[in-house]
Formats: sequence, C-alpha cells, structure tokens
Amino acid sequence: MTGGLGLTLRGVGHAFGALHVLDGIDLEIEPGRVTVLIGPSGCGKSTLLGIMGGLIAPTTGSVLQAGTPAADCLNPLTYVFQDFALLPWRSVAGNVALPLEAHLPAGPRAERVREVLALTGLSDFAEAWPRQLSGGMRQRVGIARALAVRPACLLMDEPLSALDAQTRALLLDEFADLIARAGTTTVYVTHNLSEAVRLGHAIVVLSRRPGRVREILRIDPEQDRADPALAAVEDQLWSLIRDDAAQAEREMAAR
Repeated sequence: MTGGLGLTLRGVGHAFGALHVLDGIDLEIEPGRVTVLIGPSGCGKSTLLGIMGGLIAPTTGSVLQAGTPAADCLNPLTYVFQDFALLPWRSVAGNVALPLEAHLPAGPRAERVREVLALTGLSDFAEAWPRQLSGGMRQRVGIARALAVRPACLLMDEPLSALDAQTRALLLDEFADLIARAGTTTVYVTHNLSEAVRLGHAIVVLSRRPGRVREILRIDPEQDRADPALAAVEDQLWSLIRDDAAQAEREMAAR
C-alpha cells in the first residue's frame, strides 16, 4: 500500500449562508505524504477536509486530483472520523470487511481483511465484538476498515480526539508507524500540536475565520520524530496560532 493521489486546491473558499468560513485557499497535497491542517477553532479545517473529499462543494475555487489510483483501490478518497462508527452486531473482522462486500468475492475479501488486521495489530481480535474493545482499539478497527479499501488518499478528521490522554498518546505512536508503512497520501486535521509535529510532513497553519493559509511548515520525512529539536517546531506552531486561538475563544464565549 504505497503512493496515492495528489490534490491541488486553487482559490478555494466556502460560505454557509452569510457565514464566510474559508477564503482563497491555494494548497498542494503531495502524493504519499502526510499533510496536517491546524488552526484555531472555527477556522474551517473540517470544512476544508470535506471539500477535499468531495463531500462539500466549494463556494469558489476548485480541487483537482493528480495521479491515478492503483487498480486495487476500491475507494480513492476515504474518511476516518472522530466517531468510531462500528456496527455493534459485527465482529472486528466483520466491520473491516463491510466496505469490501460490494466489491470483492469471499476469498479475496477474507485475505484483504487478514492483511489489514495484521497491519494494524488486530489479528488476535478478529472475532471480538466492539463492546469488548477499549476506545483505542475501536478506533484502530476504524483505521483498519479505511485501509482495507486501499485508499489513494486518507482523510482523517481528529481521529484521536475522543480518546483519553493516555490512550491518545499511545495510539499516536502506532498511527505514525502505521501511516508510514501504508505510504498513503494522508490529510490529517487536529487541534493537537504534538500530533501535528509527530505525524506531519507538511503542517498547514490556517488563520482565524475565514480560514486562509497563514504558513506551511515542512518536516523532513526522514527526520527522527523523537528528535528534541522538533519541540521548536511545536513552539513555532503555537506562536502562529496563539493570538487567533485566543480571539476565537473570546468570540465563542460572547455568543
């Protein structure tokens, strides 16, 4: 599972009625890399992700795809949301198999399920029920289900935000390794600056609403993510969004 689509955004803007959310977004999502979107609350990160994935039509501008999905890709643009969204009456393997059932016969489907369960460290839990799993394990099943379709671009909207701090920290390391092994183009939305630095190759900083690209910080994919020097990148990110974040909080409190 390597490579993936690139995305080119040109002049993307969006409004919900009179509420202007995004303005003039020009952005290149590089194939096979992880692009992280950060910014203050309400800056349009999730809206921008929805536009990239075709769930929302932009008010202005366009999104173009570069590249061709691999022949075994069943869903080029695949989402992982905050909610685990597992079917409680299906086992782990059954949940992972769900998006494959309309596309693959039983034999190849079972083989692909086995493959992604091994990739995500879930092989021993194939027959477990969602109610028997911790929050972190359930979210891992959601990741496995997304990877089962061999996406060309994985769109992740704060997938760790519903977890407690300890589980989140442990799963973040697993996510980083998993995304690196899969090699899939990934766009990752988060409020958490540590997640951004741990995962991102390009970190896109959006301004307060209407969201605009304020700056893009790049991290060498080969750099050791345990390098203490990356703490300076996290500090730089905070300095870029601190004032906007404070203003956004004041605006929300005044409503």
